[in-house]
Amino acid sequence: MPLNDMPWWRWRSNVRSALHMLSDPVFQRDVWLAGVDGYGDVTDAVYRLVEDTWLDNWSAEKYIGTIFRDSQEAALVDTAVLRVLRIMHQVGPDAPVAAYLDHHGWPEAVRAARDAHIRLAASDGEESDTPPKSLEVLRILTRTA
Repeated sequence: MPLNDMPWWRWRSNVRSALHMLSDPVFQRDVWLAGVDGYGDVTDAVYRLVEDTWLDNWSAEKYIGTIFRDSQEAALVDTAVLRVLRIMHQVGPDAPVAAYLDHHGWPEAVRAARDAHIRLAASDGEESDTPPKSLEVLRILTRTA
């Protein structure tokens, strides 16, 4: 199914972008840790994940049928959000990328984000193992459709 068949597909696009970046350790090392421009950082990804959706305040279940297709997607997103936010609260939102990547709970957060990313990408008929898109590409994609 195409991504833009969901009523709030732009929010879905932001959540998917964040999960994609949070789920890819190679990307995190080669882009975030290396300081490559155009992709934001961990904090940007976390804000994209929760800013419009308020998933830091309530369950993704609230968005079934608008952002998420079913309860399995919602449950996987909730798990990823909780794990990532726990680390963000421990290291601080302004911490350097290395503080996140070196956190003892980071591999678990990456795994949860990966599970959610794979499920959402498959539901949208997209390949989950492509590299994450830049924030400019995300802006272009969410401007059109």
